[in-house]
Amino acid sequence: MSENKTKLAIIIPCFNEELVVKSTVETLLKVLDRIIAKDKIASDSYIYLVDDGSKDSTWSLIEELHNTYGSRVKGTKFIRNYGNQKALIAGLLGVKAIGCDCVISIDADLQQDENAIETFIDEFHKGADIVSGIRNDRKTDSFFKKYTALCFYKLMNLLGVKIPPNHSDFRLVSARGLEILEQYSEEGLFLRGFFHEIGLKTAYVHFDVKPRALGSTKYNFFSLTSLALNGITAFSIVPLRIIAAIGVLTVLGSFLLAMEVIVEKYIFHTTPGGWATLVILLAFFGGLQIFCLGIIGEYMGQIFNEVKARPRYIKDKELL
Repeated sequence: MSENKTKLAIIIPCFNEELVVKSTVETLLKVLDRIIAKDKIASDSYIYLVDDGSKDSTWSLIEELHNTYGSRVKGTKFIRNYGNQKALIAGLLGVKAIGCDCVISIDADLQQDENAIETFIDEFHKGADIVSGIRNDRKTDSFFKKYTALCFYKLMNLLGVKIPPNHSDFRLVSARGLEILEQYSEEGLFLRGFFHEIGLKTAYVHFDVKPRALGSTKYNFFSLTSLALNGITAFSIVPLRIIAAIGVLTVLGSFLLAMEVIVEKYIFHTTPGGWATLVILLAFFGGLQIFCLGIIGEYMGQIFNEVKARPRYIKDKELL
């Protein structure tokens, strides 16, 4: 590593970000220059962009930036869209192959405060292998996104996956963390859970979120739901144990109900009524069974994806 200083890589996953990618790279290069001037990182620190199968001119702009700034701006392009988590993994493993002491991931829209990068580096120099960014608030989120996100973090903690509330993919990972990541080949790796599970020394940096200047968010209800389900099924089997417990309670309740029917028929000689009750119970337990089968199906889907052992992503081009 040049000058025996910290070589930093910044990775940026991009999907249809033609409106912001150029200004984002120029802003981050200024941040790098400022930290280099303070002698905290090496002069050959760089930015690595991952084009996640964009349909617009994002890749052309990345090529233009590479031609302008040379090795300070690197990039890779997927042959199609694979999703944000896989773009992040590609970036992390990509910079590991190129070489760095630590890497910071940040969103292309720069809603995350780029000025916090220096604080991340300070925590890394204090010995942290993972530095996680924590949002101070969710003022920029819609009502729906804000409260579904809070519910997600509470649910994950209840299921045994201890992720801090308002944790984001704005984080620093050391070279040691990248070496551990490389050993995990699972297709559906959920990075927010993974980096807390491995047990490396972790620090936290709080930051403010800015309104998005241009373009629109690439996360919608379905992509957020998919991310949440992947996070739950990848790191917790508690839902399966809950299903088992519900099954035991259902059997016990059915046994007690059967005893009541027998008592009413043969001791009190009354025929139990309650057809409405019967219909409600049938509908309830029918829905419960479908719900439980859905949860089991999610886990089976995870197994299905893993046993195929297909590559997480396929690169089309790379600029070094």
